[in-house]
Amino acid sequence: MSRNALCLAVLFSLLAVSSPLGQETPQAKQPVGVGLYLSPPFVIQEKGSFTGMAVELWESIAASQGLQSRYRPYPTVSALIDAAANGEIDVAVTNLTITQGRAQRIDFTHPWFDAGQRIMVNEHQGTGFLDVVAGLRDAGFLRAYAWLAFVIAAATVSLTIFDRKFDPAFPRRWRDGIAESFFSIMSVASGKASGRKNVFGWIGRVWQGLWLIFGIAVLAYVTSSVTSVMTTLSLTNQVNSLADLPGKSVGVFTGSVSEDFARNSGFDRQSFPNIEEAVAALRDGRIDAIVGDAPVLEYYAHTHPEERVSVIGGLFEPDKYGFGLARNSPLTRRLTVEILGAHERGLVEQLHAKYFGESP
Repeated sequence: MSRNALCLAVLFSLLAVSSPLGQETPQAKQPVGVGLYLSPPFVIQEKGSFTGMAVELWESIAASQGLQSRYRPYPTVSALIDAAANGEIDVAVTNLTITQGRAQRIDFTHPWFDAGQRIMVNEHQGTGFLDVVAGLRDAGFLRAYAWLAFVIAAATVSLTIFDRKFDPAFPRRWRDGIAESFFSIMSVASGKASGRKNVFGWIGRVWQGLWLIFGIAVLAYVTSSVTSVMTTLSLTNQVNSLADLPGKSVGVFTGSVSEDFARNSGFDRQSFPNIEEAVAALRDGRIDAIVGDAPVLEYYAHTHPEERVSVIGGLFEPDKYGFGLARNSPLTRRLTVEILGAHERGLVEQLHAKYFGESP
């Protein structure tokens, strides 16, 4: 090759290297895949966009690092963790509890929130109509009520026949007579004077007095039996603390720490993908309580007063939240440094106050 040809070849190669077509897009310019699990108030979806404490913290950190985000929601916590472990996403953002088992599959940043588990119950737990009926049946009171109903029916028919024979003013039509007698019997059963006409003098008055005593006794029996059953249900069926959960049906969230806790504790558990479905099961009586992250349960109870649910008992199984990443992710250290800075400059505290109110 001649000297001039060699120089031309070198010149063309330098031009190719310096050309924009020969440049590679830096890795940092690629959008970061951010997996989300909807869990108010940490991750909230409103009109197609995402917000919440965890999302706001992430966006502040991403802005500091010059990162662009591409959000992708997942239906359960376990699906979110699997996506991070498989490299399907770069960062898992939600109220993700740091555990040893999870740390064996994914990396975690420095914790940014302290939490734990609490219990949610129906405010009217164990005292619904069907619960009371079941309690009356189990205690044998329904059979007694059936006998009382038979006595009332027999007394109504007997009184109708009696009055048709001895009281000329008594209605002649059977349906009118039955209705009149039934009203008289039920008045007595409820502890009130029937107002019936006395056609037998002092003997009739004595008889009416005895019937009145019988009616008061029936009313007292019904009232006391229902009260005793409701008291028993209140003492035995209600969940007031962690110690009351054995033997109860407990709702947990799929792939969550609460699911692991319920499994290890031997509770009868049902798993739900989100809190809305768990609360629906609690309201319908399919479960007796929900075990979940305390801030999530407390926020839901506060923002949904119409659901009539309460968060009871103290905090147990304390834990910490962090962002999850694939193992050996180059982002782990960078995000950890940013989270430490967010703590130091008070950003985490400001977000906590925004979503949960000022700390006492």
